[in-house]
Amino acid sequence: MTESAGRGPGRTRPAGGGLTARLRAAARAREGGMRRRLAELVALESPSGDAARLDRLAAELARGLEASGAKVEQVPGVHGDHLVARLDGRAEAGHLLLLAHHDTVWPAGSLAAMPYREHPDGTATGAGVLDMKGGLVVLETALALLAELAVPCAVPVVALVVSDEEVGSPDGGRLVAGHLDGARAALGLEPPHPDGALKTARRGSARVRLEVAGRESHAGIAPDAGVSAVDELTDQLLLLRRRIGERPGNAFNVGRISGGTRANVVAGHAEAELGLRFTEPDAEREALRLLAALPPYRSGARIRTEVLSRRPAWRASPDTALLDHVRRTGAAQGLRIAGRPAGGSGDANTPGAAGVPTLDGLGPPGGGAHARTEHLRLDGLAPRAALLAALLAAPPP
Repeated sequence: MTESAGRGPGRTRPAGGGLTARLRAAARAREGGMRRRLAELVALESPSGDAARLDRLAAELARGLEASGAKVEQVPGVHGDHLVARLDGRAEAGHLLLLAHHDTVWPAGSLAAMPYREHPDGTATGAGVLDMKGGLVVLETALALLAELAVPCAVPVVALVVSDEEVGSPDGGRLVAGHLDGARAALGLEPPHPDGALKTARRGSARVRLEVAGRESHAGIAPDAGVSAVDELTDQLLLLRRRIGERPGNAFNVGRISGGTRANVVAGHAEAELGLRFTEPDAEREALRLLAALPPYRSGARIRTEVLSRRPAWRASPDTALLDHVRRTGAAQGLRIAGRPAGGSGDANTPGAAGVPTLDGLGPPGGGAHARTEHLRLDGLAPRAALLAALLAAPPP
């Protein structure tokens, strides 16, 4: 998807006059304000699990959304407030669901090494700038554009901003599932593919804690009296990598591991946190069944697994009506839009797996999510805001 302001490859002839031209012009006029707002949001650190910081950002976002006429509710969450923003539509039947989150993977203090900066190449960097403070700016601005131009939404809009997406939405997922009934379509404001293409499907994911209890003893005097939880965990992880990770379409990541106390003590406890991803629902079910009944290698070892969060696989649909609608809307604004499946998972998995027409990646383009190379293309902010505003003004298919 090409979103530069000038002419060049990937641009189609923009439509003249009417709402399309007014939205594009109004969005361009707000480019400086969008960049300032992006800097403000990045400066408000919001690590997953840090309720105080998340609630501070939620309150700031609520003010921004309310300024554009949305009715905003702060819903208490286990690790921070979620937001539900509502706007009325010209038609009453069926709502458009928008999905976003305000937590980031970056711990408090990351801004010292990763502050918000704008660069000569047209990018901005900073902790959480792409995933997904940029998408939040697009959401706020799209609503502000409609308010400025006095354009109502075509159908009722429900925008959810959850506080725990980066850890699998263990609490926010209930909010997403609770708003599926009556949804005509769902649009996610996560970052798109690096080239700007939208996401038409996502792998399912599960976050699993694997705990092993062994028996401590002196590693030199009585090693046979002990049962090493670290050795047991190591063997189980190697088994799981073979059984789960080597199946096509699956991914197996050991994200965190701990155990034992000292080198001269047979470890009595060890645990790991696993990140699993699945293209096929059958593979997901098979993996979770395996994890639920792991036999120990060592007599005396005890194994416990806990699914911390889970998202179903969202498979690509042969029905492309929603993508075609977004393509037509984008073409009228001079944008060429593509779409294809993505490897990651997000809250869009839930409506997508439930059969609600869904697209993700409506946030501004960039790259390096979850890495120190995280960056956002500043020339994508205004076009994405204008595109989202136009989608809100037109009834979904």
